[in-house]
Amino acid sequence: MSTILVENFEDGVTLFTINRPERRNAICSKTAVALQQAFAEFDQSDQRVAVITGSGDLAFSAGADVNDVPELWRCIPTVGITTEKPVIAAIGGWCVGGALVLATMCDLIVAAENANFSYPEAKLGLTHGMIAALVARIPHKIAMEIIMLAKPCDARRAYEVGMINEVVPTGSQVSRALEMARQMATMAPLVHKTLKRFIVNSVLPISPAEQMARARRDLEIVAKSEDFEEGWSSYLQKRKPVFKGK
Repeated sequence: MSTILVENFEDGVTLFTINRPERRNAICSKTAVALQQAFAEFDQSDQRVAVITGSGDLAFSAGADVNDVPELWRCIPTVGITTEKPVIAAIGGWCVGGALVLATMCDLIVAAENANFSYPEAKLGLTHGMIAALVARIPHKIAMEIIMLAKPCDARRAYEVGMINEVVPTGSQVSRALEMARQMATMAPLVHKTLKRFIVNSVLPISPAEQMARARRDLEIVAKSEDFEEGWSSYLQKRKPVFKGK
């Protein structure tokens, strides 16, 4: 069974579903890579707006799978997911740890009434640092409460502090997010892309963890390129390389 479901609609909207309900949609290494690759295909397509959700209403995602710890940066929008197209998160139930980072880095969030946001790293003794981005997106003291106290935040509180855009009845979060996406899909995509680029690259602060992950992403592109294969082959064959910039 695929850990990521992708539905492309004719109206220009794509729905991504993290499909591991038996693990509360926890993100394993396979899921992180699959999500990154699926978004890369979306970015190259004619689709205009993405919605990401988790299977069922009990959990958007429990975060990183502790039994198969992923390179979580791969599936974080603006980091491993590089699309400049709008991305909306539809949250039902628990949104924990790395899943909160994923949702935070989306452009809009629709949450069900049963949604709960939690970041427990301070209780676990480990951090990858990317949650620092939350401080740039909601009031500082509220973000620190979530990060430092590991205190869960329910949907109503999240709406009051500006973490999410709307609270809807449980079970309707995906349909509402799709409705918003379809509205955006009728608008000028170049405007959306340009403004998102300005905001992500020049307005919102970028934490050291984000900078590190972006550098890893860029270096990986070079390491997996055809030019690297050509360069290495030409070296072994003692011939002049022919690079294509791919």
